[in-house]
Amino acid sequence: MKQLGRLNKADQPVIYDAVQELARMPAVPNVKRLVNHAYGYRLRVGRYRVLFDWDGGIRIVNIEEVSKRDEHTY
Repeated sequence: MKQLGRLNKADQPVIYDAVQELARMPAVPNVKRLVNHAYGYRLRVGRYRVLFDWDGGIRIVNIEEVSKRDEHTY
């Protein structure tokens, strides 16, 4: 996850831990399915959003983007 390395050093471990929790999909809090969006789901982690796709079965999660929440996030 190259994008994680570019984030604030204080926020990196929090986001990394939240992404690790995605292994428990679909029982992960702060996850929302996105409608009419390039990526299927988003995970809220404080001011950041992790956009990802999930195959729904074998626990394969593709992290597509990690970005700070602003008016251009979605």
